Amino acid sequence: MGSSAGMIFSPETLKALEWLAAGLGLVNIALLIFRSQWNFAFAIASVALYVLIFFENRLYAESGLQVFFILANVWGWIVWRRSLGMVDEGRIAVRWLDWRSRAVWLAITAALSLNLGWLMHRYTNAALPFADSAIAGASVTAQILLGYRRIENWLLWIAIDVAAVLLYINRGLYPTAGLYAGMLVMSLFGLKEWITVHRQQRAAAA
Repeated sequence: MGSSAGMIFSPETLKALEWLAAGLGLVNIALLIFRSQWNFAFAIASVALYVLIFFENRLYAESGLQVFFILANVWGWIVWRRSLGMVDEGRIAVRWLDWRSRAVWLAITAALSLNLGWLMHRYTNAALPFADSAIAGASVTAQILLGYRRIENWLLWIAIDVAAVLLYINRGLYPTAGLYAGMLVMSLFGLKEWITVHRQQRAAAA
């Protein structure tokens, strides 16, 4: 945890908010695994708290990312609701990207992460600018792919979760590190679940 000088909240209040945000995040992922649109409500509440938590710990790219997440989750909720005609038992359908799309998204993610890292390094006192920005850039891509119901979003979240656990331990954000460790396990399960669902969809359409 960073120094308390200049902090908006006391360290005790900030830690309580971090535990609350982590709990909301776990509910979000559990609902997401089973393709429930209500995951977005819990995601919005969780990331709104993390705007403050990350800013107070000088993880500025991560803090700004949470603002993006608020907007992206509102957008994702709208997209999922519009897709309710393609459901099984009230849950949305999923599919893979093609190889060309994967290459494009990979290039976009790398460019975003490197440029954001350079900006954070050059113009701010960010604690770990390139690690912070890599997580932020990959998270932007993963969130967009989630909104479009692409299975690759889980592969990105798995990589993000591993990197995030190490970053947050470094910054003393232990509840958040625990959240991402739990999310890593849940992301592995989510990948398996969505792959199974996709196979079932293909079999039903055959």
